[in-house]
Amino acid sequence: MDWASWFDAPEYEFARQVLQRGFAVLYFIAFLSSLNQFPALLGERGLLPVPDYLEGRSRLRRPSLFRWRYSDRLLRGVCCTGLAVAGTLVAGLPQLGPPWLPLLAFLALWLLYMSITNVGQTFYGFGWEMLLLEAGFTVAFLGSDQTPPPRPVLLLLAWLLFRLEFGAGMIKIRGGSEWRDLTALYYHHETQPMPGPLSRHAHLLPKPLHRMEVLGNHFAQLVAPFALFTPQPVASAAAGIVIFTQLWLVASGNFAWLNWAAIVLAFSAVSDPVAHTVLTFVPLDWHPAAGGAAWRMPLWWLAVVLAVTVLLLVLSYWPVRNLFSSRQLMNASFNRWQLVNSYGAFGSVTRLRIEIVVEGTVDTEPDDDADWREYGFKGKPGEVHRLPQQWAPYHLRLDWLMWFLPLRTVHEEWFYAFLGKLLEADRPTLRLLRDDPFDGGRPRWVRARGYLYRFATRAEFRDTGQRWIRTPLYEAIPALSVHRSRQT
Repeated sequence: MDWASWFDAPEYEFARQVLQRGFAVLYFIAFLSSLNQFPALLGERGLLPVPDYLEGRSRLRRPSLFRWRYSDRLLRGVCCTGLAVAGTLVAGLPQLGPPWLPLLAFLALWLLYMSITNVGQTFYGFGWEMLLLEAGFTVAFLGSDQTPPPRPVLLLLAWLLFRLEFGAGMIKIRGGSEWRDLTALYYHHETQPMPGPLSRHAHLLPKPLHRMEVLGNHFAQLVAPFALFTPQPVASAAAGIVIFTQLWLVASGNFAWLNWAAIVLAFSAVSDPVAHTVLTFVPLDWHPAAGGAAWRMPLWWLAVVLAVTVLLLVLSYWPVRNLFSSRQLMNASFNRWQLVNSYGAFGSVTRLRIEIVVEGTVDTEPDDDADWREYGFKGKPGEVHRLPQQWAPYHLRLDWLMWFLPLRTVHEEWFYAFLGKLLEADRPTLRLLRDDPFDGGRPRWVRARGYLYRFATRAEFRDTGQRWIRTPLYEAIPALSVHRSRQT
């Protein structure tokens, strides 16, 4: 038995195709999201301008192309470059060349997107940002069509999926009692950050089914991940469990590319024979080598693969220690390159949904008799008759942060800046919204109010056509004019 009999994994060619092209698609979506939203949120005239952020720091500790200079033009150049590189990987063009070619392409995506996230402040403070970075770096070492998939890299990707799933499962067990008494799904579909078109139907399922959902979630996150490292076909079955549960989450909510990243990662444990059995169009015998040459891993590429394997295993010490800590960190990075991170989500479930509704008026006096008109957001709940839309894997960053306001504090710097932009009728800011009630005009006053939202029952929906029932709670921020907004 020679070295190729273990390090080469020709029976995972379909897995490599899914992993490389799948994450290239997710990078494409991430760069597109940044191209469309970053200038308005964080650009030169954004809500939290990057130039101000960099000026307030003597040194940016994490790597970024913007650490020396930021401009919206440069940001757009980075995004367009990322879109172009990701597009070639989706088409499979770099994969036709030597293994260093897709390596350089994915490392370029990793470095370009890291440049964005490291200056993205709170708008990029989500676990799926570091997940995309870590996955992109690791997938870079899967090689090209000229070499078989390297088994160590496939195992590293399975290890990433393990940390993603098991870490989330442990956060839940250590978190709110609703995960332990199996009642978490009584609330989650209704109170999650951005419900989708099927979320209300999921919420209205009988409570015994919700308890089964929680049990299934615990099995998928705390038991199945261990089987990812077992022989076939058990490993593929474990991957199938992960894929099934993640597809349910895709159907019942909007979590940017988090669920899709987990689905793509799960294919690291799916062999070609199993894939062929389930998907008959998957060939059993992949052998893209030209000219009848042996399809084997060159020694120089093996050295590269082993070097990165050792690096990522050494970096695994900190997340492993975190997994078994009673003070487990959620979505934490332990190095400046955001490699081998800790993940987790929804350690506790919000039981009531409070929405911050933003309104404006052109009336002189901002009293209750004024004609207050509501701004409509693209993804977050607002108008009570509107069916929630499916946005994932695209990420609406403003809408997501609006969900956090009543959980933390409404007095966020970016939110006051947002209200100020509405008073100015700032066009880039208004493009982030679904509906501007003033058609580009300037309101005299804006305010923010807190409402309790809940899904309408089937009977309420039949009677009123409302998908949401909302109750006014409090005035979150009193009426602001241009003068008062600038003073704040």
